[in-house]
Amino acid sequence: MHWELSEEQELFTTALREWLQERARSEVVRGWLDAGDPAGFEQLFVGEGWSGVGFDEDLGGQGGGMLELALTARELGRAAVPSAGWLQAALVVPALTDEGSLVRAAVESGEVTALAVRADRIPATTSVQISGDRLSGRIPCVLGATRARRLLVPAPHGDATSLWLVDSAAGGVGVQPRPLLDRSRDVADLTLDGVPARRLDIDATAILVEIATRAAILVAADALGACERMLHLTVEYSKQRQQFGRPIGAFQAVKHAAAQMLVTVESSMSIAFYAAQSAEEGLPERATHAAVAKAQVTAAAAELADSALTLHGAIGYTWEHDLHLFYKRAKLDRVLFGAPAAWNERIADTLPLLPPVPVTA
Repeated sequence: MHWELSEEQELFTTALREWLQERARSEVVRGWLDAGDPAGFEQLFVGEGWSGVGFDEDLGGQGGGMLELALTARELGRAAVPSAGWLQAALVVPALTDEGSLVRAAVESGEVTALAVRADRIPATTSVQISGDRLSGRIPCVLGATRARRLLVPAPHGDATSLWLVDSAAGGVGVQPRPLLDRSRDVADLTLDGVPARRLDIDATAILVEIATRAAILVAADALGACERMLHLTVEYSKQRQQFGRPIGAFQAVKHAAAQMLVTVESSMSIAFYAAQSAEEGLPERATHAAVAKAQVTAAAAELADSALTLHGAIGYTWEHDLHLFYKRAKLDRVLFGAPAAWNERIADTLPLLPPVPVTA
């Protein structure tokens, strides 16, 4: 199946891509990453109105839904720009439907509420302890926690799960940044020491499933964008690099490898966007579709990254070449919010068990 975007979606994608090409050239992105401060990009992205696409108008957004968010994630991955804050803002929306001011603050000013869960696991409850209206515990590897204004903390509450809002500036909140090989995203270890919190009156278990669905789709779309950029870089390099008096792109082995990369990109696009449309329409199987996207697209993206590196040869390993920006992006996307094996297990859990087929002589 080949996914076709509507004319309006194509126009949005083209406009955002051209804006990123103008505002986030590779040398500019390198400057943001070298400084270790994504605020430069985030201020541009929010200030020029791109952060509102995919968010309801009554929440301060510009309309659209999961497919528009996926298109945005794809372009952010394609440019390798800092995106932890935007991703967190998109993830927590299901939990903040009654907290419209918090979503509006993220869209209009970049003031993010971060989901406080391990960034290398499928979003789920934490081991944080509850005492009255105070939380205590440690949560490692929280995406974008360093700059989050508030924290959305899942915690066990009897036999169920509850969601709590915490002001990250409150006393007792400790934030310890942790370095990542992919510098376009950031994580930090959180410690909560008797921190005051407000419980949200919502079905936390159901909300976490919706958040996990969004995480799977948006990370898959991000990996798709990184794949597209690596394919472009590889094709361009294969036209320029000469071996035995000919461009290496003229050799059959290179053609086959590039063709396989193209197949990966095209199939990943259909998988990711179908999952996004499924979530946007609220289909009963949307969580399974999202799991398939996360498992299949990010695993394939990590393999494509290895192929791109191989075809670039020695130059692909250098800091000066842009390939490493997208190589690292794809590798992190593979494990961000759960590795493919974990999502495959979730897919298996949803499949019906069939009785064994009797063997006849």
